[in-house]
Amino acid sequence: MRKALLLVAGFALLSTTFSSAQSRPIRGFPDDAIAAHRQREEQFRKIPDSARLKEYMEAMAGEPHVAGQPSSKNVADYALAKFKSFGLDAKLEEFEAMMPWPIETTVELIAPEKYALRVKEPVLPEDPDSGDQTPLYNAYSGDGNVTGEVVYVNYGMPADYEKLKELGVDVKGRIVIARYGAGWRGIKPKVAYEHGAIGCLIYSDPRDDGYYAGDVYPGGPYRPEFGAQRGSVMDMPIHAGDPLTPGWGSEAGGKKNRIEDSQTILKIPVLPISYGDATPILRQLKGKVVPNEWKGALPFTYHVGPGPAQVHMNLRFEWKNRPLYNVVARIPGTTRPDEWIIFGNHHDAWVSGADDPISGASSLMETARGLAELLKTGWRPSRTIILALWDGEEWGLLGSTEWAEKHDAELKQKAAVYINTDGTGKGWLNAGGSHGLQQFMGEAAKDVMDPRTGKPIFDEARRRAVLAETEDNKKAAEADPSLRIAPLGSGSDFTPFLQHLTLSALSVGFGGESPGGVYHSAYDTIKWYQTYSDTDYSYGRTLSQLTGTLILRLADAPVLPFQYSDTADTLLRYVVELEKLAAEKKDSKVDMKPVRAAVEALKAAGQNFEKAYASVGKADSQVLLAKKELQQLNKLLLTSEQKLGNSDGLPRRDWFKHQIYAPGFYTGYGVKTMPQIREGLEEGRFTEAQGGVRTVAAAVNALAAQVSEAARTLDAAVR
Repeated sequence: MRKALLLVAGFALLSTTFSSAQSRPIRGFPDDAIAAHRQREEQFRKIPDSARLKEYMEAMAGEPHVAGQPSSKNVADYALAKFKSFGLDAKLEEFEAMMPWPIETTVELIAPEKYALRVKEPVLPEDPDSGDQTPLYNAYSGDGNVTGEVVYVNYGMPADYEKLKELGVDVKGRIVIARYGAGWRGIKPKVAYEHGAIGCLIYSDPRDDGYYAGDVYPGGPYRPEFGAQRGSVMDMPIHAGDPLTPGWGSEAGGKKNRIEDSQTILKIPVLPISYGDATPILRQLKGKVVPNEWKGALPFTYHVGPGPAQVHMNLRFEWKNRPLYNVVARIPGTTRPDEWIIFGNHHDAWVSGADDPISGASSLMETARGLAELLKTGWRPSRTIILALWDGEEWGLLGSTEWAEKHDAELKQKAAVYINTDGTGKGWLNAGGSHGLQQFMGEAAKDVMDPRTGKPIFDEARRRAVLAETEDNKKAAEADPSLRIAPLGSGSDFTPFLQHLTLSALSVGFGGESPGGVYHSAYDTIKWYQTYSDTDYSYGRTLSQLTGTLILRLADAPVLPFQYSDTADTLLRYVVELEKLAAEKKDSKVDMKPVRAAVEALKAAGQNFEKAYASVGKADSQVLLAKKELQQLNKLLLTSEQKLGNSDGLPRRDWFKHQIYAPGFYTGYGVKTMPQIREGLEEGRFTEAQGGVRTVAAAVNALAAQVSEAARTLDAAVR
């Protein structure tokens, strides 16, 4: 009897929990539509299969597949065949871009002692896939045959040159050697050139990425002595995409600028090297001992120079347009086909790219298969779903940018949300994007379980997001029950959608426990991934479950799930930061009052929108779907992010239109929020900062007006 009562009580508890999950609101859905939708989501989340992810990775990451080379087309063809085998309508969309290929990459230490740098990663007998390699180089380096004394510039960021000035060291006419870290690699040669350097070497110091951090590959996950990091040094804070076609799609036979007129191709030779190759150069530097914070983990005293170490660099490239192959699958919408939900990840890599990007590309393919399986049950999405595997991301977001630029006008009319993933690993959810989607993101994260703990991925993601906050914001973040998503800078394929077209975007992935010690090296292989990252592909499966959940909700929600109170709260935090920064600048006189007033107007509009939205749950879904106001409402929501753009773009980089999120001019990937104001204040361009105040205030006021109109339209739709 006692056991029976316990079983009944347990069953009742499970039933209550299940019922609670089933009835919990989903933003954008009336209550009477939630149960059926949750059932569909649960059906979908059972489909992604870790064994399939392993299969895709082993097929796509078995050899180098660099964009512009035939091997990249092979991967695109494989993905295309898979999409078609799932039953999806898919095709290759071809573009091209100027993609230089190395002909000569010679570097020699010529004094005091001579040493010819290997500029090649050794094959590891424990990992045969490490043998077939892409040349070791930086894309969009300048050609150059130069000789000069060497100066060690720490991370080679602007602040490091201020320190060099204090030390009385000038890099003009010299070759700099910088270590990876503290900022994007492309900033290092850019700043070196601005200070008169004639060449740049970038190495991975073992303190940051090698034996100091842990055991090196193959005995551990970190970068071995002669491992090096390839990568683009295109000046992407100016614009992404083909260097010769800024703002329009690059296709064969189309308009091109001249190479010498490109704003994003570097003017000096740049080359990545290993810490094994950097050691003889750094050991022979003299001059002042570096500050403590500049010291790496190599076994000698670090000196700044200049010299007496002298280096000769000879870099030559074949400058040629090469093909890009985007794989694009489309699931047509039934009732709202002209509203698009887009999900993308890139497929090109610097070498084998098991971690970056095939872990994410494989997950996207499993999401595609899951949606295809739902189609077989008779389900059809209300909105059109587009799934894309982009080419050329590693070079400078080439494939996604050219596609976005070609379809510019149509995307601005039809694209509701762009979802991005990239390489993924084990750990916790990392989420960033448009803050109008913050509540939507948090709701979905509560319904997808962590494969290790069995708890919602929301829990650890929120804890980590709070930890990442500044001390000033930490208490408020702890009190906020929501998952605060991060603002996006650059470095992945969301950039052309969010920051050029000013479309709403999200970027998601798992990580934090996967070491990055083989990033962009010949050792980013299947064996490394299966040994040291998401070894059983359980987090790749979870990522498929999450992206599929996001897509299903966006595709089928009668009301697009935007919420603007979170946007206003986030913008107000930026205002407070900038007011403080302006107060610290003695000669600033930058007045943030217009932006603060605009944010307050948005907050009020967001509150009115939420009052109207409160009636969505009680609405009859069939009646709501028949309302003509619903289409008008969704159009207002779909285009709302575009109000935060400005057709003139940012100063000195008009390709970037978004006035709230942009990569920093001197950070590369790192975000600058309200960038014209923030960078103007930071760099002492106060007139420019005040101009940013006017531009940002106008943009936020425009969004507030559109949200107010959306609130009135929503009120009419739910009456």
